[in-house]
Amino acid sequence: MHGLGNDFVIFDARKHPVSPSKVDIVRIADRRFGVGCDQLIIIEPSQRADAFMRIYNADGGEVSSCGNATRCVAWMLMEESGKDKASILTKAGLLSCERIEKNLIRADMGEPKFNWDQIPLSEARDTLHLGISLENLADPVAVSMGNPHMVFIVADVDKMDIAKLGSTLEHHPLFPERANVSFAQPKGDNEILLRVWERGVGETLACGTAACATLVALHRRGLIASKANIRLPGGVLEVEWDKASNHVFMTGPVVLSFSGQLYE
Repeated sequence: MHGLGNDFVIFDARKHPVSPSKVDIVRIADRRFGVGCDQLIIIEPSQRADAFMRIYNADGGEVSSCGNATRCVAWMLMEESGKDKASILTKAGLLSCERIEKNLIRADMGEPKFNWDQIPLSEARDTLHLGISLENLADPVAVSMGNPHMVFIVADVDKMDIAKLGSTLEHHPLFPERANVSFAQPKGDNEILLRVWERGVGETLACGTAACATLVALHRRGLIASKANIRLPGGVLEVEWDKASNHVFMTGPVVLSFSGQLYE
């Protein structure tokens, strides 16, 4: 499945457990020798939700949150149940989703976190002004959406050397769990152009948690409204930071590309 080109290999392990090794995950994620994906997802049974979602990046590392995968798995659960709502438990917490249209899913991504030790950072810093710079980049914002994000505000996102800058900043010593690095260009009050370097993956066509983190970061800086369209290379996500609940909501499409069987 994919959400705006952010693609996943999804295993349903609710009846038959699946426990791939790191080597297995890397091989499956390989776009030439495996299936190819940004993340490998395993759906497991849960007592607290409709399902538990386990998330691995293409490099085999397990992570806590993935917004586009949340919407994809929610759509699968809704198709299965015939309902228009689904709940998914992740390592980042319990997430609820609802169907807006047939393949358009809205996910409650929970509360953004700003304290340095919640991101987490390796030392106390003002997360609204991190004090990091690299070449023509400076002064990013740090936000956690269940995973660590570093958001830079840029004048022209198309001129950014994402591969060079992202691969370096991902491993910045201030981020002990590595960083997802966003390059955001605000366009008026309700639109952001965004490119994302995901830790353990590289540049992706879309990243749901990065879209949420970026909206929050730019709104905290007074550069954007609390609801905006986030335009990524793969398409558009609508993100809203609801101040009453302090939850971030993300709406976007999901696509089932194919289903099949992997041979050992």
